[in-house]
Amino acid sequence: MIIRHILFTIGLILICNTNISAQKGIVRGVVTNGDEVLEYVSVGIPKLGVGTVTDSVGHFEIKNIPAGTYELNVTNVGYRRYKESFKIEGKEIKNFEINMIPDDNTMNEVVVTGTMRTVSRMDSPIPVEVVTPQLFRKNPTPSLFEAIGMVNGVKPQLNCNVCNTGDIHINGMEGPYTMILIDGMPIVSSLSTVYGLSGIPNSLVERIEVVKGPASSLYGSEAMGGIINVITKDPQKAPLVNFDAFATNWREYNIDGSLKFKLNKDITSLLGINYFNYQHRKDQNKDNFTDLTLQNRVSIFNKWNFKRKDNKIASLGLRYVYEDRWGGEMNWNKKWRGSDSIYGESIYTNRFEVIGAYQLPVKENIFTQFSYNWHDQNSWYGDTPYMAKQHVLFGQMYWEKKIAQQHNLLLGASFRYTYYDDGTPATSSSDGMKNKPDKTPLPGIFIQDEWAINNKNTLLGGYRYDYDKNHGSVHSPRLAYKLTLNRTNVLRASFGTGFRVVNIFTEDHASLTGAREVIITEKLKPEKSYNGNLNYVLKVPTDAMFIGFDLTGFYSYFTNKIVGDFDSDPNKIIYQNLRGHAVSQGASLNIETIFNFPLSIMAGLTFADVYTDQDNEEGVRKKSQQLHAPKWSGTFSADYKFPKKFTVNLTGTWNGPMRLPILPEDYRPEYSPWFCIANVQLTKAFSNGLEIYGGVKNLFNFVPKDPIMRPFDPFDKHVDDPIDNPKGYTFDPSYNYSSLQGIHTFVGVRYNLWK
Repeated sequence: MIIRHILFTIGLILICNTNISAQKGIVRGVVTNGDEVLEYVSVGIPKLGVGTVTDSVGHFEIKNIPAGTYELNVTNVGYRRYKESFKIEGKEIKNFEINMIPDDNTMNEVVVTGTMRTVSRMDSPIPVEVVTPQLFRKNPTPSLFEAIGMVNGVKPQLNCNVCNTGDIHINGMEGPYTMILIDGMPIVSSLSTVYGLSGIPNSLVERIEVVKGPASSLYGSEAMGGIINVITKDPQKAPLVNFDAFATNWREYNIDGSLKFKLNKDITSLLGINYFNYQHRKDQNKDNFTDLTLQNRVSIFNKWNFKRKDNKIASLGLRYVYEDRWGGEMNWNKKWRGSDSIYGESIYTNRFEVIGAYQLPVKENIFTQFSYNWHDQNSWYGDTPYMAKQHVLFGQMYWEKKIAQQHNLLLGASFRYTYYDDGTPATSSSDGMKNKPDKTPLPGIFIQDEWAINNKNTLLGGYRYDYDKNHGSVHSPRLAYKLTLNRTNVLRASFGTGFRVVNIFTEDHASLTGAREVIITEKLKPEKSYNGNLNYVLKVPTDAMFIGFDLTGFYSYFTNKIVGDFDSDPNKIIYQNLRGHAVSQGASLNIETIFNFPLSIMAGLTFADVYTDQDNEEGVRKKSQQLHAPKWSGTFSADYKFPKKFTVNLTGTWNGPMRLPILPEDYRPEYSPWFCIANVQLTKAFSNGLEIYGGVKNLFNFVPKDPIMRPFDPFDKHVDDPIDNPKGYTFDPSYNYSSLQGIHTFVGVRYNLWK
């Protein structure tokens, strides 16, 4: 009897469970981007902790969903997160047709820098990294120079602890090897490589494209280490009003604003103004020198777009920058400018730029681009003057043609004319008796073919020929290959060459500090480089998250490299072509993780071994590590979105030991320590386009030690003192590897008004 009751109870439970199971629902659907189905898309129900991915035809299915109200969460790299609420009432099937919208802050962005042709980032045979204003807003900065540091393998390097001028290093190579473009135009070069970077406000930036490795086959001289292309905003797509202002407890004030307006239905203009001001003298390390350069800077930008028949391109951009910056002894003022009593480095910059593009009104795709910049520099480094003027005129025309559906042909010609004059030996006659401005015409032609062999294989070949009046013919070939294994695995390989004609005085700030004498031992030859890159992109969609990997190995070999010898004589910098070769080799890894809940994490790691291998005076081969090139470096970013539109951003960079310029018997270590600059920000967004934000920068309060040698004797008036200075130390502000600005707070407000 008891056994019969037990069996009856078990049977009843099984029947009930079967009925309950039968009452559970199913969610099915298909995911597309409007044109094609999307595979490996993550689809989840966060409340239940279940999920799946779409198959090869874009379909998904999630079973056994109990009755209740849920939210379907769909994520895929390259697209905005999709959310939709739904309700299961019993045994039913919910069908979804989901159209994913592209997201500009992802791996599928449109890029132009790698091939000079507009393509999807994933389709480009040249690997291109993209930085958008979304990244800038996670850690607000007053200029491009500071913001670009969030790109893995790209390092803004301060070259002077007094005036805080700097350049941008890619994979450990010095700033002059980085070509900086604005809308594809090489107008940020030479003088402005050192002095003009801080004058590019974030407000005019639509995105920044970074190509690592030589690209001289398309862009000519200076593109030896890589390219940073600043793409400015399209007036037609910009908000009607944009405003962003922040202040720090160091009394730094930055204001960015832009206004869009129309003259008529065919002409749209964007006017932008950036103003940065810092006038508060601070000396926390007690060396009687300003820790942070005082600055007063204004940048005005105006871009015009003209609507034409058949959507032909026509645009014109203007920009003016004025900056007054100085650093030095705390009691310095302008009456001491150029004197040898109280040390100060004072720099006045005036800069004007014109950028334009025009597509010819013909059936073929023929584009013309032009730019002009005028740069006036009025500087004193202690009692050493540096007065310079530069004009750069650039124009190019190229024809883009698709042939037989498989070949994309690019054929073009360019011409760059540079006028440069200063008060240094760089622009004097051979006997030094009269001034002789440098006038350099540089014509060139280039050709490129991108061959889509099939759906999986793409081959790109390019060649450029330039003629320099001093160095003759220069040839720059390039070859690249892309293998698309599937939609989640892409392999790229590339080989290229680069060349560069050097102007020491505009590129090496150390030659202008007044602390050392510049010695040029020979007529310098143009530098050449040979580079190979191997890039692998892997997308790993899972039920709980999406993970993207971007791994690159690189190798660059340099001949005729021009190196400054800081070691032979503490009072001199000796320049000559390298009696050997130089190498930059290593690897970088970027990892992007997007969870089904509102958390995303990005991290980057770079290993770069950069060195010279040359014969010393005794004829012995010697290997030397590159200055200011850490072997290990990285970036990180984590974002979490709370309810009610609160967002927390954690960002930062870290660097391993880097070799520093030291004096003979220097008491300071030759290598910097490991250090990390971390920042945190909290943002509250409102539905009307207003955002309020604030946070802390340099959380760990890292500040370099002993950045200036003998700050109490900047004019070396008491060097020859055997009692107080037995080792003959001289004033030297070049021992720098990070900003002297310690932990500080900031608060700001943003506002966007769309039409």
